[in-house]
Amino acid sequence: MIKGKVLIIGPIGSGKSTLTKRLLNDATLPTKTQALNYVDWVIDTPGEYVENPMFYRSLMATAFEAKVLLVVQDGTKTNSIFPPNFAGGFPLIPIGVITKIDHEDTNIIRAEQILQQVIPNGVFFKTSAVTNEGIEELRNKIINLLSLHF
Repeated sequence: MIKGKVLIIGPIGSGKSTLTKRLLNDATLPTKTQALNYVDWVIDTPGEYVENPMFYRSLMATAFEAKVLLVVQDGTKTNSIFPPNFAGGFPLIPIGVITKIDHEDTNIIRAEQILQQVIPNGVFFKTSAVTNEGIEELRNKIINLLSLHF
């Protein structure tokens, strides 16, 4: 039984809403997230929340409703908007997620290096919303963590 929520954070356009749809086996097209979006065991956040430090307090407050933190890094991007060890500021179990691994411009090694700065010693999953690669493994990991009693 799932007893918690996962908080998904990442920059605008990194694939958070699409990832949410895939994790929940929802085939509908994603739309731009304008506010915190609670769907089943997932809390999808607008990219603006991590791109503007003024919204960090909203993320921190929302973190108290979750057990797991997914930090999303678009595999096609060359930089990170997260400060070093950003995930350490959350009282949650952090997981890094590289999205868009099917894209020709994806650089998985660079994306892992970026996530390593955000989540030192973290666990990372490589995913594609197009091919569904890595989605099932990520879902299983999250559900296992959310089912733990702590």
